[in-house]
Amino acid sequence: MGITIRDVALAAGVSTATVSRALRGLPNVDERTRSRVQQIAADLDYVISPSASRLASGRTGSIAVITPYIARWFFSTVISGVESVLQNAGMDLLLMSVSNPDAPRRQPPAPRLRRRVDGVLVIAVPPDDPELRDVVNLGMPMSLIGVSLQGVPSVTIDDVLAARIATQHLVNLGHRRIGVIAGSAITAPFTAEHDRSRGFAEVMQEAGLQTDPMLEAFGHFTVAGGEQAMTALLTQRQRPTAVFAMSDEMAFGAMRALRAHGLTPGREISLIGIDGHDMSELLDLTTVAQPVVDLGRIAAEALLVQIGAAAGTAAESVIVPTHLSVRGSTTPLDA
Repeated sequence: MGITIRDVALAAGVSTATVSRALRGLPNVDERTRSRVQQIAADLDYVISPSASRLASGRTGSIAVITPYIARWFFSTVISGVESVLQNAGMDLLLMSVSNPDAPRRQPPAPRLRRRVDGVLVIAVPPDDPELRDVVNLGMPMSLIGVSLQGVPSVTIDDVLAARIATQHLVNLGHRRIGVIAGSAITAPFTAEHDRSRGFAEVMQEAGLQTDPMLEAFGHFTVAGGEQAMTALLTQRQRPTAVFAMSDEMAFGAMRALRAHGLTPGREISLIGIDGHDMSELLDLTTVAQPVVDLGRIAAEALLVQIGAAAGTAAESVIVPTHLSVRGSTTPLDA
């Protein structure tokens, strides 16, 4: 017969339950004990059986990630942070795309989650979305990313503050006629967009500046949308001297529109985004960067703690910091 978990436990001088937790990366195991168990398992050439582990624990070994988008940079980058943690813990990832207005209506996620996963991570689904409420009502371990909901642990940035930093940077450079590229013309469905609009308006008001509706355009958080939005701003009789784009991808599109009109970002019109996209440094875009991979990593780690903790244990919500990266796309008004 092959090496069993009992053999590893006997050699390590611990219980089989401790061996199981140690090898699956679950909490409540002393780090020295975990290292010793892992080393003994490796020496004995023992590999934990996923099926046996799941039967013994009553768990599935899977986590569901619910997201409105998969291909967009923010969402795919968050998922990469989640996946890195789950892979190290030997957990599988079940990906569900919901609430995407660009996609056909899909089956609600809640009925598909029962007895299939041990916990749920939700990325930026609007808090009033009925599908999200149905998932919350399942009562399983859960964590939110990029959105907050009373009673549910979350990992977010302060989107109001991020927008304030971006707008204040333009004001400090002497700009007074500041345009904004938001997501959509309808009531913002996503918390981040609403909060970024609020942060922009607050700084403008504090600086004694008017928010001109003619200097607001909508880019739907895409590169193509950002290009169309900037083109619309450039057609105004009095175009802005600076523009705040609520995402880097919209800012990239805005850059393309500027260059198509023979303008240089930062020379004729200053431009700033939010995100810290991988391409922002290459394109010399000033941005308020957020640690997107860390959002996924922190949320996944917190969810694993919930799964392994005693019933009723509440995880805390976390707000991660952002920082301003100043590059060539923003310059003083009279430079």
